[in-house]
Amino acid sequence: MRLVVDLNKCQGYAQCAFLAPDVFAMHGEESLIYNPRADEEQRERLTRAVAACPVQAITADGLDGAAGEPVTGSAGEASDAR
Repeated sequence: MRLVVDLNKCQGYAQCAFLAPDVFAMHGEESLIYNPRADEEQRERLTRAVAACPVQAITADGLDGAAGEPVTGSAGEASDAR
């Protein structure tokens, strides 16, 4: 599965690093580093990390969203208004 973090949006709250430490880590107090190609066994942790991002900076392709769409923050809801 493929991860993309909008580093311009990321505010360094580190919820993702807390929930999926094998994928996300903080470098210093504000810089996020992450593995863009996460292993399948990280699926559950990544789902929680994406949902926990308070600024919805993380997009994950391969985590089953509604109708196969990529999952973004806020409990996996797509960011567009429907």
